Amino acid sequence: MSGPRQGSSQPQFMTSVGQNNNVSNGPGTPLIDSIDVDQIVIPEKNSWKNLFSYIGPGFLVSIAYIDPGNFETDLQAGAQYKYELLWIILIASCAALVIQSLAASLGVVTGKHLAEHCRAEYPKVTNFILWILAELAVVACDIPEVIGTAFALNMLFKIPIWCGVLITGLSTLMLLFLQQYGVRKLEFLIAFLVFLIATCFLVELGYSKPNSSEVVRGLFVPEIKGDGATGLAISLLGAMVMPHNLFLHSALVLSRKVPRSVHGIKEACRFYMIESAFALTVAFLINISIISVSGAVCSADNLNPEDRMNCNDLDLNKASFLLKNVLGNWSSKVFAIALLASGQSSTITGTYAGQYVMQGFLDLRMTPWLRNLLTRSLAIVPSLIVSLIGGSSAAGKLIIIASMILSFELPFALVPLLKFTSSKTKMGPHTNSRFIAVLTWAIGSFIMVINIYF
Repeated sequence: MSGPRQGSSQPQFMTSVGQNNNVSNGPGTPLIDSIDVDQIVIPEKNSWKNLFSYIGPGFLVSIAYIDPGNFETDLQAGAQYKYELLWIILIASCAALVIQSLAASLGVVTGKHLAEHCRAEYPKVTNFILWILAELAVVACDIPEVIGTAFALNMLFKIPIWCGVLITGLSTLMLLFLQQYGVRKLEFLIAFLVFLIATCFLVELGYSKPNSSEVVRGLFVPEIKGDGATGLAISLLGAMVMPHNLFLHSALVLSRKVPRSVHGIKEACRFYMIESAFALTVAFLINISIISVSGAVCSADNLNPEDRMNCNDLDLNKASFLLKNVLGNWSSKVFAIALLASGQSSTITGTYAGQYVMQGFLDLRMTPWLRNLLTRSLAIVPSLIVSLIGGSSAAGKLIIIASMILSFELPFALVPLLKFTSSKTKMGPHTNSRFIAVLTWAIGSFIMVINIYF
């Protein structure tokens, strides 16, 4: 073991901490490379007050579960099957918590994030292929964010979709402005946006008044009826766990300087799980609210023929007009604000995931503004072309295509994560227990099978 951050007090299995310490920490350096400067120091004392210091990464991760792509899938589920598919969201959220906790534990225990482990463990060709797939996942994640933000700007300010796509490029400047204040301020901003989205949909619930007993039944009584229900259920489940999120979560936890004692590492893993559970619960409630609002609105008795037709093929743009017609103009504006908050917060987390992916797989450091511009350009170009040629309808279909790409790529991040967290060499006493190993491989295999089927 080498590197100034490695002392003799560290466990033997901490074989990979402390590389690249000779890199200067300039303003253009990604957070992962300036870890000594930017880390939040966690005190050694055993106290529940430490939990507050760990709060943050889970909220950045939870954004992927409430991005514009999830909005669209939720809207379609509610419009076509009312509350019948709510139980899918419950199962997917539980599976997501287990998988995200593994990603957090990998970073805490080993001091390296998932992309760095891939570079260390796999041959150059395999590592290069995994990097390409991870980069495609980041771009595919960025497409719904670009289109979702463009839809929101159209709903709020009547800006054409193609113009809104170009305007989303300005989020690069916002991210650069935020980065100079450090990761903690960014975490607070994302948490605020998550709660803003939750508040917006609580207001929508108040407008739409879904039947509470039917909602509870949909949550706890599994049923799939209708020809297209199976495909939509698979879409809901496959869209919940995103590949870039596994790279992101394992890296974000490194922003905390955890005591390297056995107790300190164990406490960090436990608190990160609690923090992730809280953040993902908020995301779960938002997804439930979207489906419930869509189900209540599309099952209303007073729908006119045009609104009834919109419910048969509901997308983000049609949802705004539907809510306006059925619940009133304010409902449409509230939905647009939630969509805008979702798109912008997803943009920030997607950019951070891209930075960690490039640094981890290639050991390549790119200044944040250039990295953000590159990723955003790759997402804007297809979004702009599609919105110019096909309009809002084609742009909405592009969101579904991007979600399918993410579903296909999930195994290439999930399998390495399960492999590394099951390794005693890497995780030592914190390796997955036999029960957790069986459970996680079963969850991973199930998700991979349904994604292949989808």
